[in-house]
Amino acid sequence: MPYVLLALAILSEVCATSCLKLTEGFTRLWPSLGVGVGYALSFFLLGRALKHIPVSVAYAVWSGAGTAAVAGIGVVAFGESLGKLQILGIALIIVGVVVLNLKGSH
Repeated sequence: MPYVLLALAILSEVCATSCLKLTEGFTRLWPSLGVGVGYALSFFLLGRALKHIPVSVAYAVWSGAGTAAVAGIGVVAFGESLGKLQILGIALIIVGVVVLNLKGSH
């Protein structure tokens, strides 16, 4: 269940961040409300997930998955482009999240 909460927190954060583009500087009501509700829900769900998942793992997954998803949404929904360096950056974020999730070997 904690990872379901984390996944829902990521989804909510991605929706809120995507709505930011649509607010036009917070001059449009409905997208602006979507940002506020989305972030509030995301932090609530992340907080609930943190009761069972270490903060280093949960935050890395939450922020990394959110960053990669929003970059993809930017390309698909908003016609933004990603260059080779941006794609490399996203790949490095994903690798970092995977490394943080590896179970302990020192």
